Amino acid sequence: MFHLGIPTTRAGTCVTSDSKVIRDIFYDGNPKSERCTVVLRIASTFIRFGSFEIFKPPDEYTGRKGPSVNRNDIRIQMLDYVISTFYPEIQEAYSDSSIQRNAAFFKELTKRTARLVAEWQCVGFCHGVLNTDNMSIVGLTIDYGPFGFMDRYDPEHICNGSDNTGRYAYNKQPEICKWNLGKLAEALVPELPLEISELILEEEYDAEFEKHYLQKMRKKLGLIQLELEEDSKLVSDLLETMHLTGGDFTNIFYLLSSFSVDFDPSKLEEFLEELTSQCASVEELKVAFKPQMDPRQLSMMLMLAQSNPQLFALIGTKANINKELERIEQFSKLQQLTAADLLSRNKRHWKEWLEKYRVRLQKEIESVGNADAWNTDRVKVMHSNNPKYILRNYIAQNAIEAAENGDFSEVRNVLKLLENPFQEAEGFREVKEDAEEEGATATAAACAQETRSRLPYCSKPPLWASELCVT
Repeated sequence: MFHLGIPTTRAGTCVTSDSKVIRDIFYDGNPKSERCTVVLRIASTFIRFGSFEIFKPPDEYTGRKGPSVNRNDIRIQMLDYVISTFYPEIQEAYSDSSIQRNAAFFKELTKRTARLVAEWQCVGFCHGVLNTDNMSIVGLTIDYGPFGFMDRYDPEHICNGSDNTGRYAYNKQPEICKWNLGKLAEALVPELPLEISELILEEEYDAEFEKHYLQKMRKKLGLIQLELEEDSKLVSDLLETMHLTGGDFTNIFYLLSSFSVDFDPSKLEEFLEELTSQCASVEELKVAFKPQMDPRQLSMMLMLAQSNPQLFALIGTKANINKELERIEQFSKLQQLTAADLLSRNKRHWKEWLEKYRVRLQKEIESVGNADAWNTDRVKVMHSNNPKYILRNYIAQNAIEAAENGDFSEVRNVLKLLENPFQEAEGFREVKEDAEEEGATATAAACAQETRSRLPYCSKPPLWASELCVT
């Protein structure tokens, strides 16, 4: 995340011991022994939104309360510490008015958080557990638990296998971060009256998110000269095309830098071939839309939703049922779909969007004197805003399995790669060969794993990766 240019805590060391602990890592009744490991994380502070909720008064329904309820003295001390230490310019500007100072702090944190989540959305990063205790008071990405980068573009992508309701899905992240800021606002009363913080949140958050998101997306698309109102629609049309074709989020953005306004028909056809090679195959789509409920279970849930809504609400949601019905419908259609039909359909979708993109790029060219210099700059900007490499789950899994067999060379290899996510990696196989000798005694299983990981690090995931689950 740091090398992608996104504000984040850092990982200093990872220490793994020979001691083992029993973990049911997938919560599926299959526990196994895992080595105990400590990751040392580094940040200017680990104070979070949730740190201010330890003062919460008793809940009127549950009676639950914060462990430091009624200790306003501690809250004032903590707020003073946060602002004076991490927002010194605000402390200096409003030293004579604590309310104004606290409002300025909340406004700045609101804007930082909005920009942070906009950055996440633009690289397809999913945090996984965005509760108030996993959000930093200085606007960093914090608490890497079940996180992941989205491969096939799906706005409802859930990276956390234990998030059954999709509360922290990719497209919900901006909304949930705003909700968490609202909870922080409640926790800051009376030092910051709610009517002030709520107004700041409504006026600043959405506007800052949309502004930063669109600025970043323009760079990702190489729109470096003009800022047009139509750009927002171009971006949403691109994402819709990615969704319809199951396009790989990272690779399609990276590929667009090689698109030219002046492509002749044969070159355009070549480009379309390359673009559609980054879209989901029939097999991948069948895995993605495979029904997840037993037909009898679904039938029972549907009957229960009709006959006993109160009981149904305890075990399911209409959204989940509707999603399952949609999955069944899509899966049924896929049984009749051939690879040739899918390719033809995908090419049609991409041709339509590329024509819109070509028209928009033409407007850029018309606004500059030197089209060649503009194109050089455009490609440079795109290459510095569209990573070629991200930590895909299948890459992490390969490294994990090798490390579990005593070979840490792949861990080092991947780390080195991700320190330069925007650059073409040359000779990364050689890095493995030159790694320290500790990998020399790798077992046969690790060797088999190496064979499985021969894909280039920038490849869209192999089919087996769809079975990976992070919780």
